[in-house]
Amino acid sequence: MSPDTARSVVEPGATAKLLAAVLVAAYALVALIPIVWIVLTSFKTPSAAIAYPPSVLFSPSLEGYVNVFTQRTRQTPEYMASLPPPETWYDALVRSRNMVIAGPSRFAERYWNSIIIGFGSTFLAVFLGTLAAYAFSRFRVPLKDDLLFFILSTRMMPPIAVAIPIFLMYRTLGLSDTHLGMILLYTAVNLSLSVWLLKGFMDEIPREYEEAALVDGYSRFQAFLKVVLPQAVTGIAATAIFCLIFAWNEYAFALLLTSGNAQTAPPFIPTIIGEGGLDWPAVAAGTTMFLVPILVFTVLLRRHLLRGITFGAVRK
Repeated sequence: MSPDTARSVVEPGATAKLLAAVLVAAYALVALIPIVWIVLTSFKTPSAAIAYPPSVLFSPSLEGYVNVFTQRTRQTPEYMASLPPPETWYDALVRSRNMVIAGPSRFAERYWNSIIIGFGSTFLAVFLGTLAAYAFSRFRVPLKDDLLFFILSTRMMPPIAVAIPIFLMYRTLGLSDTHLGMILLYTAVNLSLSVWLLKGFMDEIPREYEEAALVDGYSRFQAFLKVVLPQAVTGIAATAIFCLIFAWNEYAFALLLTSGNAQTAPPFIPTIIGEGGLDWPAVAAGTTMFLVPILVFTVLLRRHLLRGITFGAVRK
């Protein structure tokens, strides 16, 4: 019997595909368990959140979301009895714990700070990184290799090693606890990643496209905008996701350099304290809402993410 030559030798067989699917599904399940548990905890009551053994089936409650957005104070039964009937469902929920709402918490302000600083620094890092990557890819830059290595070396240094100098510099310049200061800092940290990723994408775009545009009368800048940039969208999207993930989750600099006006959500969420101890449903609720923007941003750009990671892996 002649051997089967219809199938490519590099194409995985049915068994290999099944094994790969099982491994990917198992990994996805293990990776999603902590996230699912956090989301479930956000809908528990404080007593159910610390129950042992942990409860999987429970009556859902929005107490965690109410607590993360409000400040509450415990009152005496006599004072609670003197109050008029609650006007809203969340007021009634808080009163069921013998507490009253003293005012809004600062979570919404910290959440908005994260959005401004995270997306602002991502835009700047990608914008500057695109221009720098194009210059390194297309022009003869003196000491190009040395400059690229220097840019990459800034990413190798752990943040804690430069935390004190940056703190002293920011205090002198008046950038401590400001949105501008945090945006500039995260931009500087992400710029090395942005330049190196985007340079690889720029190198894969044929120069002949730009040369044809220049022959047709386009300027160098017009050729960059109308020819190079549309083809680099995949790489720009992938780079933006990685830059946003760092800026969104960064904790050390946010804890050291901010305390009020520009403090982001990561250092604020652990400080959510309830009556009698840590309010785990409120912490889980804040964490769940903190995951939403980065999740939405990644889903919107998911088409470009895989293509961006594998772009240039196989040369034609």
